[in-house]
Amino acid sequence: MTHEEVTKEELGGSETHNAKSGVAHFSSESEKECLLMIRELMGFLPSNNMEDAPFHPTEDDPVRRDKRLRDLVPENPNRPYDMKELIHGVVDEGYLYEVQRDFAANIIVGFARLGGRAVGIVANQPAHLAGCLDIDASVKAARFIRFCDSFNVPLVTFVDVPGFLPGTAQEYGGIIRHGAKLLYAYAEATVPKVTVITRKAYGGGYIVMSSKHLRGDINFAYPTGEIAVMGSEGAISIVFRDTIEKAQDPAKTREELVEKYRETFANPFKAAEQGYVDAVIYPEETRPMLIRSLEMLKNKKDNNPPKKHGNIPL
Repeated sequence: MTHEEVTKEELGGSETHNAKSGVAHFSSESEKECLLMIRELMGFLPSNNMEDAPFHPTEDDPVRRDKRLRDLVPENPNRPYDMKELIHGVVDEGYLYEVQRDFAANIIVGFARLGGRAVGIVANQPAHLAGCLDIDASVKAARFIRFCDSFNVPLVTFVDVPGFLPGTAQEYGGIIRHGAKLLYAYAEATVPKVTVITRKAYGGGYIVMSSKHLRGDINFAYPTGEIAVMGSEGAISIVFRDTIEKAQDPAKTREELVEKYRETFANPFKAAEQGYVDAVIYPEETRPMLIRSLEMLKNKKDNNPPKKHGNIPL
Protein backbone atom coordinates (compact mmCIF):
# COMPACT_ATOMS: atom_id res chain seq x y z
CA MET A 1 0.00 0.00 0.00
CA THR A 2 1.19 3.54 -0.77
CA HIS A 3 -0.66 5.09 2.24
CA GLU A 4 -1.84 7.91 -0.01
CA GLU A 5 -5.24 9.47 0.65
CA VAL A 6 -7.00 10.12 -2.63
CA THR A 7 -10.56 10.01 -3.92
CA LYS A 8 -11.61 7.91 -6.90
CA GLU A 9 -12.16 11.07 -8.92
CA GLU A 10 -8.71 12.43 -8.05
CA LEU A 11 -7.07 9.12 -8.88
CA GLY A 12 -8.76 8.30 -12.17
CA GLY A 13 -11.43 10.85 -13.00
CA SER A 14 -11.76 12.64 -16.32
CA GLU A 15 -9.99 15.76 -15.06
CA THR A 16 -7.05 13.69 -13.84
CA HIS A 17 -6.67 11.89 -17.18
CA ASN A 18 -7.09 15.13 -19.19
CA ALA A 19 -5.09 17.63 -17.12
CA LYS A 20 -2.57 15.63 -15.10
CA SER A 21 -1.70 12.32 -16.76
CA GLY A 22 -2.44 13.18 -20.39
CA VAL A 23 -4.06 9.78 -20.87
CA ALA A 24 -7.26 11.31 -22.28
CA HIS A 25 -7.22 13.88 -25.08
CA PHE A 26 -10.78 15.22 -24.78
CA SER A 27 -13.56 15.50 -22.22
CA SER A 28 -17.27 16.17 -22.65
CA GLU A 29 -20.24 16.89 -20.43
CA SER A 30 -22.59 14.44 -22.10
CA GLU A 31 -22.76 11.52 -24.52
CA LYS A 32 -24.32 13.77 -27.17
CA GLU A 33 -21.51 16.30 -26.88
CA CYS A 34 -18.96 13.47 -27.10
CA LEU A 35 -20.48 12.11 -30.32
CA LEU A 36 -20.53 15.59 -31.87
CA MET A 37 -16.86 16.06 -30.96
CA ILE A 38 -15.98 12.72 -32.55
CA ARG A 39 -17.89 13.68 -35.70
CA GLU A 40 -15.97 16.95 -35.89
CA LEU A 41 -12.65 15.20 -35.36
CA MET A 42 -13.38 12.76 -38.17
CA GLY A 43 -13.97 15.74 -40.48
CA PHE A 44 -10.25 16.53 -40.31
CA LEU A 45 -9.17 12.99 -41.17
CA PRO A 46 -9.23 10.84 -44.32
CA SER A 47 -11.10 7.54 -44.37
CA ASN A 48 -7.81 5.64 -44.28
CA ASN A 49 -4.06 6.13 -44.37
CA MET A 50 -3.91 5.82 -48.17
CA GLU A 51 -6.03 8.94 -48.76
CA ASP A 52 -5.08 12.61 -48.53
CA ALA A 53 -6.38 14.87 -45.79
CA PRO A 54 -9.92 16.06 -46.59
CA PHE A 55 -10.67 19.36 -48.31
CA HIS A 56 -13.59 21.58 -47.27
CA PRO A 57 -14.40 24.67 -49.36
CA THR A 58 -14.10 27.91 -47.41
CA GLU A 59 -15.24 31.48 -47.96
CA ASP A 60 -12.27 32.76 -45.96
CA ASP A 61 -10.04 34.65 -48.40
CA PRO A 62 -6.77 32.69 -48.92
CA VAL A 63 -4.81 35.94 -49.30
CA ARG A 64 -6.40 37.57 -46.25
CA ARG A 65 -3.91 39.63 -44.26
CA ASP A 66 -4.80 40.23 -40.63
CA LYS A 67 -3.13 43.52 -39.70
CA ARG A 68 -3.79 42.85 -36.01
CA LEU A 69 -0.96 40.32 -36.13
CA ARG A 70 1.59 43.10 -36.67
CA ASP A 71 1.60 44.05 -33.00
CA LEU A 72 0.89 40.65 -31.45
CA VAL A 73 4.49 39.55 -30.88
CA PRO A 74 6.09 42.00 -28.39
CA GLU A 75 9.42 43.60 -29.21
CA ASN A 76 10.55 42.82 -25.66
CA PRO A 77 11.64 39.15 -25.83
CA ASN A 78 10.71 38.66 -22.16
CA ARG A 79 7.06 39.66 -22.56
CA PRO A 80 4.53 36.84 -23.02
CA TYR A 81 1.69 36.74 -25.55
CA ASP A 82 -0.99 34.22 -26.47
CA MET A 83 0.05 32.09 -29.45
CA LYS A 84 -3.57 31.05 -29.90
CA GLU A 85 -4.39 34.60 -31.01
CA LEU A 86 -1.87 34.23 -33.82
CA ILE A 87 -3.25 30.84 -34.84
CA HIS A 88 -6.84 32.14 -34.83
CA GLY A 89 -5.76 35.06 -36.99
CA VAL A 90 -4.23 32.77 -39.61
CA VAL A 91 -6.39 29.64 -40.02
CA ASP A 92 -9.72 29.36 -41.88
CA GLU A 93 -12.57 31.06 -40.01
CA GLY A 94 -10.17 31.49 -37.08
CA TYR A 95 -11.03 28.00 -35.84
CA LEU A 96 -8.69 25.60 -34.05
CA TYR A 97 -9.89 22.16 -32.91
CA GLU A 98 -7.52 21.81 -29.99
CA VAL A 99 -6.29 18.43 -28.77
CA GLN A 100 -5.23 17.84 -25.13
CA ARG A 101 -6.16 21.40 -24.27
CA ASP A 102 -5.80 20.86 -20.50
CA PHE A 103 -2.48 19.01 -20.57
CA ALA A 104 1.01 20.52 -21.02
CA ALA A 105 -0.30 24.00 -21.80
CA ASN A 106 3.17 25.19 -22.82
CA ILE A 107 2.58 23.59 -26.22
CA ILE A 108 -0.52 23.76 -28.39
CA VAL A 109 -1.62 20.98 -30.74
CA GLY A 110 -4.78 20.67 -32.76
CA PHE A 111 -6.46 20.58 -36.15
CA ALA A 112 -7.37 23.51 -38.37
CA ARG A 113 -7.80 24.29 -42.07
CA LEU A 114 -5.82 26.53 -44.37
CA GLY A 115 -7.38 27.31 -47.74
CA GLY A 116 -9.83 24.45 -47.08
CA ARG A 117 -7.12 21.86 -46.42
CA ALA A 118 -6.92 20.09 -43.06
CA VAL A 119 -3.63 20.66 -41.22
CA GLY A 120 -2.15 19.73 -37.87
CA ILE A 121 -1.00 22.70 -35.78
CA VAL A 122 1.92 22.47 -33.33
CA ALA A 123 2.90 25.64 -31.50
CA ASN A 124 4.87 26.76 -28.47
CA GLN A 125 2.80 28.81 -26.01
CA PRO A 126 4.80 31.76 -24.59
CA ALA A 127 1.93 32.49 -22.18
CA HIS A 128 2.76 29.32 -20.22
CA LEU A 129 6.25 28.51 -18.91
CA ALA A 130 7.53 31.01 -21.51
CA GLY A 131 6.96 28.32 -24.15
CA CYS A 132 9.73 26.07 -22.80
CA LEU A 133 9.64 22.43 -23.78
CA ASP A 134 9.38 19.97 -20.91
CA ILE A 135 8.74 16.23 -20.69
CA ASP A 136 4.95 16.46 -20.96
CA ALA A 137 5.04 18.96 -23.83
CA SER A 138 7.56 16.87 -25.77
CA VAL A 139 5.50 13.69 -25.48
CA LYS A 140 2.24 15.53 -26.24
CA ALA A 141 3.61 17.08 -29.42
CA ALA A 142 5.41 13.91 -30.55
CA ARG A 143 2.22 11.85 -30.17
CA PHE A 144 0.22 14.38 -32.20
CA ILE A 145 2.85 14.61 -34.95
CA ARG A 146 2.92 10.83 -35.30
CA PHE A 147 -0.88 10.79 -35.52
CA CYS A 148 -0.94 13.43 -38.27
CA ASP A 149 1.78 11.65 -40.21
CA SER A 150 -0.17 8.38 -39.96
CA PHE A 151 -3.15 9.97 -41.74
CA ASN A 152 -1.38 12.26 -44.25
CA VAL A 153 -2.27 15.49 -42.45
CA PRO A 154 0.29 18.25 -43.20
CA LEU A 155 2.02 19.89 -40.23
CA VAL A 156 2.23 23.63 -39.57
CA THR A 157 4.52 24.62 -36.70
CA PHE A 158 4.73 27.98 -34.91
CA VAL A 159 7.96 28.41 -32.97
CA ASP A 160 8.71 30.60 -29.97
CA VAL A 161 10.89 28.45 -27.73
CA PRO A 162 13.70 29.53 -25.38
CA GLY A 163 14.80 25.92 -24.98
CA PHE A 164 14.10 22.94 -22.75
CA LEU A 165 12.90 23.55 -19.20
CA PRO A 166 15.83 23.30 -16.76
CA GLY A 167 15.78 21.71 -13.32
CA THR A 168 16.47 18.45 -11.53
CA ALA A 169 12.86 17.24 -11.88
CA GLN A 170 13.19 17.38 -15.66
CA GLU A 171 16.69 15.91 -15.75
CA TYR A 172 15.87 13.05 -13.42
CA GLY A 173 12.63 12.45 -15.29
CA GLY A 174 14.53 11.91 -18.53
CA ILE A 175 13.99 15.14 -20.50
CA ILE A 176 16.71 14.12 -22.97
CA ARG A 177 15.01 10.79 -23.64
CA HIS A 178 11.53 12.30 -23.90
CA GLY A 179 12.69 15.34 -25.85
CA ALA A 180 14.22 12.95 -28.38
CA LYS A 181 10.73 11.60 -29.09
CA LEU A 182 9.74 15.01 -30.44
CA LEU A 183 12.89 15.19 -32.53
CA TYR A 184 12.29 11.68 -33.88
CA ALA A 185 8.62 12.38 -34.70
CA TYR A 186 9.44 15.45 -36.80
CA ALA A 187 12.44 13.83 -38.49
CA GLU A 188 10.52 10.72 -39.55
CA ALA A 189 7.29 12.48 -40.62
CA THR A 190 6.91 12.42 -44.42
CA VAL A 191 3.93 14.80 -44.70
CA PRO A 192 4.42 18.43 -45.80
CA LYS A 193 6.02 20.41 -42.97
CA VAL A 194 5.89 24.22 -42.88
CA THR A 195 7.36 26.19 -39.97
CA VAL A 196 7.03 29.80 -38.81
CA ILE A 197 9.47 31.21 -36.26
CA THR A 198 7.72 34.07 -34.52
CA ARG A 199 10.33 35.04 -31.92
CA LYS A 200 12.72 32.90 -29.88
CA ALA A 201 14.30 29.82 -31.44
CA TYR A 202 17.18 28.88 -29.19
CA GLY A 203 19.49 25.88 -29.12
CA GLY A 204 18.02 22.41 -28.94
CA GLY A 205 14.51 23.87 -28.74
CA TYR A 206 15.00 25.41 -32.18
CA ILE A 207 16.36 22.19 -33.65
CA VAL A 208 13.50 19.94 -32.53
CA MET A 209 10.68 22.30 -33.61
CA SER A 210 10.59 21.26 -37.28
CA SER A 211 13.77 23.04 -38.30
CA LYS A 212 15.45 22.53 -41.67
CA HIS A 213 17.82 20.18 -39.86
CA LEU A 214 14.87 17.83 -39.24
CA ARG A 215 13.73 17.81 -42.88
CA GLY A 216 11.37 20.76 -42.57
CA ASP A 217 10.18 21.61 -46.09
CA ILE A 218 9.62 25.36 -45.83
CA ASN A 219 10.69 27.56 -42.93
CA PHE A 220 9.65 31.17 -42.45
CA ALA A 221 10.58 33.66 -39.76
CA TYR A 222 9.19 36.99 -38.62
CA PRO A 223 11.55 39.98 -38.35
CA THR A 224 11.25 39.50 -34.56
CA GLY A 225 12.78 36.03 -34.85
CA GLU A 226 15.89 35.30 -32.79
CA ILE A 227 17.66 32.17 -33.99
CA ALA A 228 20.72 31.37 -31.92
CA VAL A 229 22.37 28.88 -29.58
CA MET A 230 21.00 30.81 -26.61
CA GLY A 231 19.59 34.22 -25.73
CA SER A 232 21.73 37.28 -26.37
CA GLU A 233 22.16 38.13 -22.69
CA GLY A 234 23.20 34.60 -21.77
CA ALA A 235 25.66 34.37 -24.64
CA ILE A 236 27.27 37.72 -23.79
CA SER A 237 27.63 36.72 -20.13
CA ILE A 238 29.71 33.73 -21.21
CA VAL A 239 31.66 34.95 -24.23
CA PHE A 240 32.47 38.48 -23.02
CA ARG A 241 32.60 37.95 -19.26
CA ASP A 242 36.16 39.29 -18.89
CA THR A 243 35.45 42.29 -21.12
CA ILE A 244 32.41 43.25 -19.07
CA GLU A 245 34.17 42.80 -15.73
CA LYS A 246 37.13 44.99 -16.81
CA ALA A 247 35.00 47.76 -18.37
CA GLN A 248 34.71 51.15 -16.68
CA ASP A 249 30.94 50.93 -16.98
CA PRO A 250 30.06 47.19 -16.97
CA ALA A 251 26.32 47.75 -17.29
CA LYS A 252 26.66 50.00 -20.34
CA THR A 253 29.25 47.71 -21.95
CA ARG A 254 27.02 44.70 -21.40
CA GLU A 255 24.05 46.50 -22.95
CA GLU A 256 26.09 47.50 -26.01
CA LEU A 257 27.45 43.97 -26.47
CA VAL A 258 23.99 42.43 -26.16
CA GLU A 259 22.62 44.76 -28.82
CA LYS A 260 25.55 44.09 -31.15
CA TYR A 261 25.19 40.33 -30.67
CA ARG A 262 21.46 40.51 -31.39
CA GLU A 263 22.01 42.51 -34.58
CA THR A 264 24.86 40.29 -35.78
CA PHE A 265 23.74 36.79 -34.85
CA ALA A 266 20.35 36.52 -33.13
CA ASN A 267 18.18 37.53 -36.07
CA PRO A 268 16.41 35.69 -38.87
CA PHE A 269 18.42 37.30 -41.66
CA LYS A 270 21.61 35.54 -40.60
CA ALA A 271 19.75 32.22 -40.62
CA ALA A 272 18.26 33.03 -44.03
CA GLU A 273 21.74 33.79 -45.31
CA GLN A 274 22.81 30.30 -44.22
CA GLY A 275 19.76 28.69 -45.88
CA TYR A 276 18.01 27.64 -42.66
CA VAL A 277 15.12 30.03 -43.29
CA ASP A 278 13.48 30.31 -46.71
CA ALA A 279 12.03 33.79 -46.22
CA VAL A 280 11.60 36.50 -43.60
CA ILE A 281 7.95 37.55 -43.67
CA TYR A 282 5.73 40.07 -41.90
CA PRO A 283 3.16 38.54 -39.51
CA GLU A 284 0.20 39.65 -41.64
CA GLU A 285 1.60 37.65 -44.57
CA THR A 286 1.47 34.37 -42.62
CA ARG A 287 -1.85 33.06 -43.93
CA PRO A 288 -1.23 33.56 -47.68
CA MET A 289 2.35 32.28 -47.39
CA LEU A 290 1.26 29.14 -45.56
CA ILE A 291 -1.54 28.40 -48.03
CA ARG A 292 0.80 28.97 -50.97
CA SER A 293 3.40 26.67 -49.42
CA LEU A 294 0.89 23.90 -48.74
CA GLU A 295 -0.39 24.17 -52.30
CA MET A 296 3.15 23.76 -53.58
CA LEU A 297 3.72 20.75 -51.32
CA LYS A 298 0.39 19.00 -51.89
CA ASN A 299 1.97 16.39 -54.18
CA LYS A 300 5.02 15.83 -51.98
CA LYS A 301 6.26 12.25 -51.98
CA ASP A 302 8.77 11.26 -49.36
CA ASN A 303 9.82 7.82 -48.18
CA ASN A 304 11.96 6.77 -45.26
CA PRO A 305 14.75 4.22 -45.79
CA PRO A 306 13.41 0.65 -46.05
CA LYS A 307 13.56 -1.15 -42.72
CA LYS A 308 11.40 -3.25 -40.43
CA HIS A 309 10.64 -0.17 -38.30
CA GLY A 310 12.42 2.77 -36.75
CA ASN A 311 13.83 2.68 -33.21
CA ILE A 312 11.93 5.50 -31.53
CA PRO A 313 13.46 6.55 -28.16
CA LEU A 314 10.76 5.15 -25.87
